[in-house]
Parts: sequence; structure tokens; C-alpha cells
Amino acid sequence: MDVNLVLLKKEGSRKIFPLPSDVTVIGRRSNCDLYIPLTSVSRRHCELNHHEGVLKIRDLGSRNGTHLNGERIDEAVIKAGDFVKVGPLTFVFQIDGQPKNVNTAGSAMKKSSQKGTPIGDSGVEDSDIFAELGKLDEMDEQDDFDFLEDSGSG
Repeated sequence: MDVNLVLLKKEGSRKIFPLPSDVTVIGRRSNCDLYIPLTSVSRRHCELNHHEGVLKIRDLGSRNGTHLNGERIDEAVIKAGDFVKVGPLTFVFQIDGQPKNVNTAGSAMKKSSQKGTPIGDSGVEDSDIFAELGKLDEMDEQDDFDFLEDSGSG
């Protein structure tokens, strides 16, 4: 199973992060598989696990929660095109090349925000996520989220 997390940036561009192993931990600690050094991301925020063709996500007791398709989850099965919110960042899951056009999945995410579905306890709407990404752009001089990195701890 080939799984990519595709970061959706505010201006519509994207950055692809292949999952490094069958179990991937996302968090603020530098030894996480996907390191996101932002205070709204817990040290060990969530875990992705793929086994026998099934991809699951599990929140690791994060303060701000892990949101799948706009709903806070403890654990869930992921399908291609689903989107996850970790802190202010939104990623779309691309599994075995599907969806081919990740922007289509991003459009579905924007449509869900038009329904007024709040994300998390803060009441942040999906459409506001793109504004939050702008704050991250200010932090990153190269405007390409190089601070997100695979620490290689696998």
C-alpha cells in the first residue's frame, strides 16, 4: 500500500509526504516520523497504521484532537480522499495514487465548511484553515513548509 499525506496550502498548492513505514507517528517531538514543530500540535499527536490493506488513524491523547473529515476522532479507518486536520494543518490522504487529483478532495473539504461544520473545540471552520496556513507561511522564509520533515526514526 502506497500512502501519501498531501499538505494543502492556503494558495492551493500542495506538498506530498510519503508515509515512511507501516506505523507513522505525527507530532511536535523531533523524533516523530512526521515532525511538526508547532505548539498547537501535541508532542505525539496521532498515529497512522497500515496493515493488510487497511489504513487507520488513532489520536494519541492530543490536546487539540485529531479531526478526520471535519469530525474529532479517537480512531478511524481512512479511505483515499479523506482529509485530516492536525493543529492548523490539513492533509489529504492519497492511497495507491487515489485520488489522482488531490485538489478535488480539497474542494470537497471546502464544500463541507460551507455547511458551517465546526472543526474542534475552537470553532474553527475548514475555510479558516487556509488563513491559518498563512501564519505558517510567515514563519517559513521559503514558503514551502520545509520545517515539516521526516526525522528518519522510522
